[in-house]
Amino acid sequence: MMESLLIANRGEIARRIIRTAKMLGIRTIAVYSEADAGLPFVREADQAIAIGPPPARESYLSEARILEAARKSGAAAIHPGYGFLSENADFAEAVEKAGMIWVGAPPAAIRAMGLKDAAKELMQAAGVPVTPGYLGLDQSDARLAAEADTIGYPVLIKAVAGGGGKGMRRVDRREDFAELLASCRREAAAAFGDDRVLIERYIANPRHIEVQVFADKLGNCVHLFERDCSLQRRHQKVIEEAPAPGLDAATRAAICDAAVKAARAVNYVGAGTIEFIADASSGLNPDRIWFMEMNTRLQVEHPVTEAISGEDLVLWQLKVASGEPLPKSQDEITMNGWAFEARLYAENPAAGYLPSTGRLDHLKLPQAVRVDSGVEQGDEITAFYDPMIAKIISHGPNREAALSKLAAACAGIEVWPVKSNAGLLARIATDPDFRAARIDTGFLDRHGESLVANDPDETVINKAATALSKDMDGDPWSALTGFRIAGPSDSRVRVRIDGHLHWGRAYTDLEANAVEMDETTVLFDAGNAWSIGLPHAGEVEANHGVGDGAILSPMPGLVISVEVTEGDRVAKGDRLLTVEAMKMEHSLRAPFDGIVGKLQVSPGVRVSENQLVVTVMKGED
Repeated sequence: MMESLLIANRGEIARRIIRTAKMLGIRTIAVYSEADAGLPFVREADQAIAIGPPPARESYLSEARILEAARKSGAAAIHPGYGFLSENADFAEAVEKAGMIWVGAPPAAIRAMGLKDAAKELMQAAGVPVTPGYLGLDQSDARLAAEADTIGYPVLIKAVAGGGGKGMRRVDRREDFAELLASCRREAAAAFGDDRVLIERYIANPRHIEVQVFADKLGNCVHLFERDCSLQRRHQKVIEEAPAPGLDAATRAAICDAAVKAARAVNYVGAGTIEFIADASSGLNPDRIWFMEMNTRLQVEHPVTEAISGEDLVLWQLKVASGEPLPKSQDEITMNGWAFEARLYAENPAAGYLPSTGRLDHLKLPQAVRVDSGVEQGDEITAFYDPMIAKIISHGPNREAALSKLAAACAGIEVWPVKSNAGLLARIATDPDFRAARIDTGFLDRHGESLVANDPDETVINKAATALSKDMDGDPWSALTGFRIAGPSDSRVRVRIDGHLHWGRAYTDLEANAVEMDETTVLFDAGNAWSIGLPHAGEVEANHGVGDGAILSPMPGLVISVEVTEGDRVAKGDRLLTVEAMKMEHSLRAPFDGIVGKLQVSPGVRVSENQLVVTVMKGED
């Protein structure tokens, strides 16, 4: 076994690798960018070396800087984790040339699986089923059009060197083929410097099923069953599970055997994933599941496989890289129960999944399930890297039990002031169609609107009223005791939630999880976080503060200047005031020509996100 290991990655996967390496007595070396200097993985490694500025190309993607750190620290091996340089064949070769152990796939295997057409031809030769299509050398328009006719519409045109959704066009009719082919070629040439394409049958609403494979340097190769990764948005996985629902024993055996064939075809070593696309319109059948691609690294979702198999896949990686045989044979690998992984991201589903950055002033993650996280309360989510906060992994004796655990875990997550998708995850886990396993890659496209909480519902409004009633003048509790929905009108409370006013009712027996943070009260409910407060003086009278002239602070920060006074005439776009947040200034401007109404703030005042700061009233023409 190696004596020391440099982890050429960051965040949760770096912590995950460090944990297993330390268990084996291996000295760990972290590398970090300037933006990550304060993160847990840096503290938890035995040694940490700074490798450059925040941009990945100057740090985690800099082969020279990582190799220099490895030489400087005396690392015996390098583990690339996932992403960054994990599937870079040139870097893998450079590591081995420098005399260090590469804890990853062989460079030749990485290259063999890097080009889609070559990979599919290789799989066909090995007897692995591939999506019906054309992979030939003849790239003339006429030949490609003829092959599309043979395959049958709809078809998918894909760039040979493509990835990330680029160089891909769906064609539904023969009449559109030539135009979309030309467009696809232009995009492929611009993105990859290669305009070659392949034609595949287009599968509507497919299932994405992948098989975990593992091989050692002694010729042994096994699988650790499959995962279903169909729940995606914009080709990014959201929730994964293992095993795949609806997969019978015969079909499981067929795809797992095909996955092992695929790994053997490229003389694979280490952890790999064979991804399949399935036409599940009439159930999962072996003759309607096809090879899509191979990921020559450890996957983000590997914990669900660890949960159902009881194996530590990072441990397997380190043993195999050290030349040891696989820890278990195929017959010794068993499957126990069901597991889910939900990816908790710093993003705002209600705003088109925009990434959310900032300091995690408040972070509460579940205790009853496995949580793999790269950050802790007080850490910063930056715009430089993937916005993942944590992976939430549940395990149970069956799908229903594991899913109930996941739903409860996600509903209890608290994140502030950074936005998160915790509420979305909780709602997915309780959605009737998802619980019934009626899923495919289009699930979120169809259900997204009902799963994303854009506005607070009645329960949230009442919880806000309950939480805030203690701040009202007098003794509202003595007046409200025992009242229910049909209670008298004086139990109604006017509350502001994320900058908008609502009428709610306060109840003595309604639990409301509200937390005071600086000058903001935050209500946490079912994974969502709402900024709540009582109306400011005069706010209710002035259209309740809910017109298009109500200017809200877009983030918590400090008011550093106010450019107007009450009664001033302003033109659309005029700067009203400036808020400083995260060392950046944000100007709030007039939405239209008008007159400045009530100013709610002054320079030096701290404001919360969505706090009303000023109103602008439309003036007379």
